[in-house]
Amino acid sequence: MDSKLPDGVDRHRLNLLRAVLGAVNLGAVVLDADGRVVLWNAWMGRYSGLAPERVVGADFFAACPELRGGRVDAAIGQALRDNFSSVLSQSLNKAPFALHANAAAAARGERLQQAVEVTPIAVDGAARHCLIQISDVSVAVGREKLLREQAMVLRSQTFADGLTGIANRRHFDVALEKEHRRAKRAGTALSLLMIDIDHFKAYNDHYGHQKGDQCLIAVAAGLAGMLKRPCDLMARYGGEEFAVILPELDIGQAGRIAETLRARVRELAIPHERSGGAEPYVTVSIGVTSQRVEAPADAAALIGAADRALYQAKHQGRNRSAAQEP
Repeated sequence: MDSKLPDGVDRHRLNLLRAVLGAVNLGAVVLDADGRVVLWNAWMGRYSGLAPERVVGADFFAACPELRGGRVDAAIGQALRDNFSSVLSQSLNKAPFALHANAAAAARGERLQQAVEVTPIAVDGAARHCLIQISDVSVAVGREKLLREQAMVLRSQTFADGLTGIANRRHFDVALEKEHRRAKRAGTALSLLMIDIDHFKAYNDHYGHQKGDQCLIAVAAGLAGMLKRPCDLMARYGGEEFAVILPELDIGQAGRIAETLRARVRELAIPHERSGGAEPYVTVSIGVTSQRVEAPADAAALIGAADRALYQAKHQGRNRSAAQEP
């Protein structure tokens, strides 16, 4: 600012204004009607690396060439030409100014996250000016990101089984209701598998609970790896029991998938000396059901039919699948 004061201007007030502009914790830039910089406060100098004496009097876009033609340019035009204020969308304009917390951040190309507001200013006896205010919102953005990440972790913990990592019972219940409504609305099939590890109590008693947990993890991973469609969902239903939701598949198609899953568990060749079967390996029994398009059952009826089919498979000797309609 010019050290020669116009008549009637109080030097103390002007010095106070300078001190305030130097102390505020945000960037303040004032442009005249021709787009020349008349104020570039200390905050801008600190984070842009451009000292005020280098910028004041220069064309704004000579100092910030990358902003030409963008949203900031348009906002300046609206302020000077149309007397219109603008607040730039933070989601679309996260870091328009080349402002960096320190030299290391500048070397990494890591900019401050910014909130930008452009406001027209009426000046007595002069053409309209505009004020550009830039706030550092990096901390707030970082906090918001952390909250989103924590929410995702919480959602994952809420809908994932803590041992096997697949969907849990709550996730299964929500997904089955959703797929059931969708199948009724679209007039498509919906199948359900209930899968139980054969003689798992005997396995736990013989090998111990740690080995039992390892068995559950291995079986869950082996089964889940066989489901290729994004719409299919496998969940740990409880204990050693798993459930698979198969949208748009009829009972014949679901039965073939059940046999593929049963064979996959046998291929894992997990030793089970107390299996009670012909082969000393972990096996599964599977109940299969599917609602008919012309007579859709409710979700509870589907679960009941799959449970009855699972009991049938076990009653017939285990290590097999059986099917029942609701």
